[in-house]
Amino acid sequence: MSRRKIELEIMALSNATESHSYAVVLGEVNGTRKIPIVIGSPEAQAIAVALENIHTGRPLTHDLMKHLMMAFSIDLKEVLIHRLHEGIFYAKLICQSPYETIEIDSRTSDALAIAVRFGAPIFTYEAILNSAGTSNDQDEHHGDSTSENIPNSKSKDSGNELSALTLLELNTLLDEVLEREDYILAARIRDEINKRS
Repeated sequence: MSRRKIELEIMALSNATESHSYAVVLGEVNGTRKIPIVIGSPEAQAIAVALENIHTGRPLTHDLMKHLMMAFSIDLKEVLIHRLHEGIFYAKLICQSPYETIEIDSRTSDALAIAVRFGAPIFTYEAILNSAGTSNDQDEHHGDSTSENIPNSKSKDSGNELSALTLLELNTLLDEVLEREDYILAARIRDEINKRS
């Protein structure tokens, strides 16, 4: 297996409406290949909150983890998606303490949520990208019509519903969805508010 590391960036969160699951789409930095990784709704929300810089009323689990790491002078240097086995991606947090480098096993979704909070780079090996990745050419010919990109493009129904609301209604709705901790919808509402500013 090729051990050459390739840097990735989070390009989008996708909602598969039929299965009520999400995928985070990682794209090759300075390349065309992408890896979709299926994640749960709470993990998608944790990533969306960090990507959209949404301030929650209380710290989420990944925020707490970042605060703990910082309190003990541990910095996240990178996330490494190091293994793909039977469709499951395995990741490590590569951390630096004042004394040593520490590798911590992590679910990929949790590692990504923490990476966004630290602004840490995300890497995988060339062989994993070759095995699980798709290119832009493949996406054009095999697009997934059941998915919705968050936050970059919204479904027509969601977009139309939000665009029909007044600014006051949008701000009221934003408060309501933040109260019930629906951060993905909050990101959409905030995008609609920003579009009008």
